[in-house]
Amino acid sequence: MRIIVLGGGVVGVTTAYQLQKDGHDVVILERNAEVASEASWGNAGMIAPGHSFVWSSPKAPMILLKSLVLKDQALRFKFSADPQLYSWSWLFLMECTSEKARRNTLLKHRLAAYSQSVLKDVVADEAIDFNRNQRGILYFHRDQQALDRGVANMKLLESDGQAIKVLDREGVIALEPSLSSAKGKIAGGILCPTDETGESALFTRALAAKIVARGGGVHTGAAITGLEADGDSIRQALTDKGAFKGDAFVLALGAQSPLLARKLGIRLPIYPIKGYSLTIPIGNRRSPPTIASVDEHNLVAISRFGDRIRVTATAEFAGYDTSHKPSDFVFMKAVTEELYPEGADYGRADMWAGLRPMTPNNLPLFGRRRFQNLFLNTGHGHIGWTMSHGSARITADLIAGRRPAMSMDGLLVE
Repeated sequence: MRIIVLGGGVVGVTTAYQLQKDGHDVVILERNAEVASEASWGNAGMIAPGHSFVWSSPKAPMILLKSLVLKDQALRFKFSADPQLYSWSWLFLMECTSEKARRNTLLKHRLAAYSQSVLKDVVADEAIDFNRNQRGILYFHRDQQALDRGVANMKLLESDGQAIKVLDREGVIALEPSLSSAKGKIAGGILCPTDETGESALFTRALAAKIVARGGGVHTGAAITGLEADGDSIRQALTDKGAFKGDAFVLALGAQSPLLARKLGIRLPIYPIKGYSLTIPIGNRRSPPTIASVDEHNLVAISRFGDRIRVTATAEFAGYDTSHKPSDFVFMKAVTEELYPEGADYGRADMWAGLRPMTPNNLPLFGRRRFQNLFLNTGHGHIGWTMSHGSARITADLIAGRRPAMSMDGLLVE
């Protein structure tokens, strides 16, 4: 079949790769000049089943309420004239019960773990350099009470097969000597040794090049303006560079997905949640991070990509606004510099903001909607890089009419 993949982020490109692997003729449509130019570019690069806890938890409503007054909250709510914000937020709040948070976290972890296994197969088949680091990810806490809560929470993922190792203060410093100067501010941490990191954009662009080399099409600078239907099927995708006909279509536009779907009368419960990141050259600094870490108190994530570090933080309910200003990065930069004073050349930090495509329950959307040849693979939220490969394989299997290798109970709604 000729399959048109709508969107050239990591989810769209990995989907095209899996479809091409199945023998399909694939075409990727991407509005930017390069693939992986939006959320796939500025993320933390963490491939982290150990970070599968959903945001829609019993704690979230109070954090959002505090954010109206306090500006250093990990989740921030900003009032808007957009009615979609309030309808989505209501659905989000309905997911913030202990029972639903537990269920959704386990579903998310199942998908994340499966996705990591698919990634390993892809890496085994393809020679792609993406600054991979397989030393695990460290989730550390600043006081003993928070560490004890973190360990108790992590037992949920451990019950689902997640490997964890609890470290005291000395164990954290032994693992990551670059945190030595902040030793007194760290009570201990949890190492997820099977978690890993890698540069999402670097990987995605290299994979797209392989798709092209094998006869696939990647059309960048092609903004999708609509989908033309014929009865219960989509006939072609309309772009400012012309029309693209196909036998099947995959909607993988991230935060833009609900805007295109709405033109077809399809309502998708996806809302853009803005995140911020800094990319900082290490320069001649003596003690850069050697392992990815998450400061669980401040919810600041720090990864190493070769000669740079990537710092990410904040989830802001702010609509489709990707603007940013230096003051937006002061807190996250200060936290990173406190932890790693000799970790990077902080005066040369590059600022970025982008949109995470969030569903109320933090689970992506799969399967068909309304049209028999329109398949969804979207709504991956804050760990799209983690879940992309498994989601791609699932989508390819669904298009082929095969049962996916992992259970889709609770994940597939036709």
